[in-house]
Amino acid sequence: YSWEATVDEICFIAGPPLAIGLSTGWFPAAGPLLAGMFLLIGVFWLTAQKATEPVPAPRDEHTAGSALASRGLQVLVVTCVATGVVFGSVEVVSVAFADELGNKAASSLALAIYAAGSCLAGLVFGLLRLKGAAGPRWLLGVCAMAVSLIPLQFVASLPALCVTLFFAGLAIAPTMVTTMGLVASHVPGTKLTEGMTWVSTGLAVGVALGSGAAGTAVDEWGARAAYGVPGVAGALAAVVAFLGYRRLREPAPTTEGQPVDEHDQQGEQDARLA
Repeated sequence: YSWEATVDEICFIAGPPLAIGLSTGWFPAAGPLLAGMFLLIGVFWLTAQKATEPVPAPRDEHTAGSALASRGLQVLVVTCVATGVVFGSVEVVSVAFADELGNKAASSLALAIYAAGSCLAGLVFGLLRLKGAAGPRWLLGVCAMAVSLIPLQFVASLPALCVTLFFAGLAIAPTMVTTMGLVASHVPGTKLTEGMTWVSTGLAVGVALGSGAAGTAVDEWGARAAYGVPGVAGALAAVVAFLGYRRLREPAPTTEGQPVDEHDQQGEQDARLA
């Protein structure tokens, strides 16, 4: 999970400077066209992989109902919606903030630094061998993310924005890595893909909501005030995490629907993936 998060952030480091640079220096659609080309290549490359396909499970091993019936997964998905609002709004507001200062292209550098902080944290987090339950680490990560967004309300220059975004990015990868680990601990093995899809969907919904809310806030109050959107979203994520933390401590269901210990369930996932 740490490696996947790190690769994601490498893409976010390289993507904004490349896309925004092409769109502002060449023609507006250049960045989206390049993104579409990479998407097509990635989809065909992924679907061509055969050696990494999961082993098919007999139909009678699949549990009835949705993975979203897991109370722990519900908390993770709602928190991811709020986290997605943070991601989507920070990107929109940062571009507007740089534009207000007369250097719109510099927003790509600020967003790349934001991703660099997350990338660095993901690398370090992946090298650690942390013991104990993942729930407390997840709660700490969500709260750290919320706190790190507060200084954005006071930035007044691009250098200050870059420094603030770097430190804000440090909480992202560890939190998302822990989130995926918790998904594997709170859904049956036969519903792991569905569980991760719900989390990814929550993030995507949040990004869409955050982008729209941030755009409206920028138009109404200006970029500096619009940094209140990710601030509020981060606080909401922390509130949901606190209120739902107890659900993450509940035993996870097995394929047969009976609860098991979280560490035993993780062992089942590791064995299945191996």
